[in-house]
Amino acid sequence: MSSELFHALDEKVSGLLEKYVSLKDENALLLEEIASLEEANKRLQSEREGFKAGVDAILSKLEGV
Repeated sequence: MSSELFHALDEKVSGLLEKYVSLKDENALLLEEIASLEEANKRLQSEREGFKAGVDAILSKLEGV
């Protein structure tokens, strides 16, 4: 294997490793973002259920009027 070919191959492998590390880091950040968004979604669903219960209670009182 010539020195130039080996050097080119080495550069390609290095580039691939850098891209792999970059994608791995990005994936970790995206997983954290997913977890945060899922938690926010659960909180909002809980709030919505609370609001729904309040509206249902008001509607029940109005039916008796």
